[in-house]
Amino acid sequence: MEVVEETLRLLQRQAELEAAMRKPGGIRITEERELQALRGRLARFPQAMEAVMQASQALRRPLADMTVHDVKSWARS
Repeated sequence: MEVVEETLRLLQRQAELEAAMRKPGGIRITEERELQALRGRLARFPQAMEAVMQASQALRRPLADMTVHDVKSWARS
């Protein structure tokens, strides 16, 4: 479950960075670089990323509100 936990954390951070990019004033270059690195790390865990995304959709909850427990419970059902 460590992989799922890290994947969930990375996906939540990605969502934060992407939301910041949409705000007026944009985003700093350091955050843009962080976003690119984060996407590279997420690419290493395609199955965990898919599980988290499916759990989020199935539970109809945004990624920001998801926990590892939510993903585990959804996977067991």
